Amino acid sequence: MFSEFIKKIKDYNHIGVFSHVRPDGDCIGAQVAISLWLQKNDFQVTAFNEDEIPLNMQWLMKAVDIETPTEEKLAECDLFVMVDGNALHRFGEISEWLEDKSLPIFMIDHHPNPSDEFDITISVDDASSTCELIYGLYEEHSLSQLDEASAKALYTGIITDTGSLQFESVTPRTVAIVSDLLARGDFRPNEVIEVIYSNKTLPQMKLLSMALDTIQLFEDNQIAVMSVTKEMLEETGTSNADCEGFVKYPLSVANIKAAILVKDFHDDGIRISLRSRSNVDVNVWAKELGGGGHKKAAGAWHEGPREKAIEEIVKIGAKQLKDIETTTVL
Repeated sequence: MFSEFIKKIKDYNHIGVFSHVRPDGDCIGAQVAISLWLQKNDFQVTAFNEDEIPLNMQWLMKAVDIETPTEEKLAECDLFVMVDGNALHRFGEISEWLEDKSLPIFMIDHHPNPSDEFDITISVDDASSTCELIYGLYEEHSLSQLDEASAKALYTGIITDTGSLQFESVTPRTVAIVSDLLARGDFRPNEVIEVIYSNKTLPQMKLLSMALDTIQLFEDNQIAVMSVTKEMLEETGTSNADCEGFVKYPLSVANIKAAILVKDFHDDGIRISLRSRSNVDVNVWAKELGGGGHKKAAGAWHEGPREKAIEEIVKIGAKQLKDIETTTVL
C-alpha cells in the first residue's frame, strides 16, 4: 500500500506534515508518528496545525513540535503530507495558500470519499484510524524503527478513534497492532490512557455538568442532542478543546440510536458532532449539512441560530430513522 509513497517521497527534502483543524488523538498521533518516521529516514520535517493542540494531547509534542503555520515556514517545504483528513479544506487556510503553488501533496486518511486534490492518496475507509494506516507504513518499510515515542503516538490515535477498542471498526488486525505497539514501545496502556482521559480540570468538569443539563431527546427518545454555548465557555473559562469527548454522554443514554453535540459560537456558527451506535449513518446527516465523516462518527457546520440547527439536524435524522424502519418492515 505504501510502496509508491516510500519510493516517491525520496525525491523531496523538507516535508511539511499537516494534521486537521480541531485536532484529535488520531490526527495528532498520526502526525507525530509519521514525522518521527521521516526524521529516522533523514528527511527534514516541520509539523503544522492551525489550531491549539488539546491539553491532553500536548505531551505528544515532546517528541515532535507542532507549529502554527506561517508563510515563511511553509515556504521551506517542498512537499506536504496531510494526515487524517480527506480534503484540503479540512486542514484550514493551507488550502488557500496552496492554490497558486505547484507543490506536491500526499494524503493518508481513513475517511470515505476522498477528494482528488492529492498527488498520492492512501485512503482505507474501513481502517479503524489513520494511526492504523501509519503503522502499515512502518510495517512496509521497517518495524524496527518503531520506538517508544512513535508507538505511543500510534496507540493514542487507535485508542481515541475506536473508543478504547469498543467500536465496530476494530478488527483482529487492529488488536494485533495494539499488541505490537505495546511490545515494541515497551509501555503499558495506563501510561497513555491516564494522560488522555484522567486529567480533567475542575472548569472542564463544570462545563460538562452544564452541557449535560441541556440534553434533549427527540423521535421517541432515539435521538439525543447536547449543547455547548459560548456563554458556557466564558462562564467556566474553558475553550472548544475542552469539549473533546462530550458527545459520548448523550450517546450513552438508554435506547438512543444517534447523538448530536452542537457547539454554539454565535458569529462563528454552530459546530456539530454526530455519533451513532446503531445502523443510523450519521455521515449522511453530515453530508446534507456540507460536512462528512464516517457512518458512526461525522461532523458538520451550521450558520445558526442553534435552535434552527437542531431542528434541521433532527429532521434529517428523523427521515433516516423512518427509512430504516420502512426497510426493516419490508
